[in-house]
Amino acid sequence: MIVITRHTVAPEDSEDFAARAAAALEVLSRRPGYRRGSLARAADDPALWTLVTEWDGPGAYRRALSDFDVKVSAVPLLSTAHDEASAFEVLAVQGPAAD
Repeated sequence: MIVITRHTVAPEDSEDFAARAAAALEVLSRRPGYRRGSLARAADDPALWTLVTEWDGPGAYRRALSDFDVKVSAVPLLSTAHDEASAFEVLAVQGPAAD
């Protein structure tokens, strides 16, 4: 499964947000079932950021959220997250086409 949270961050807060998001990814990466994560900023709107993580499944993600270190580092980021669906079941994956 993938978890995508979009965040609106004022330009003057972007450096702090990026550091906090990187710290959250580091803490999340220690949890069982974590596969990968990334932080990105919209090319056309520097105030729009997204944090994307991939998990073995919803159980792994939910258990990760209950971890103390995750509650301290990652959960506070939700204060800037858009109120929208964020957890998605992966139904298809396509890698690069072979030549």
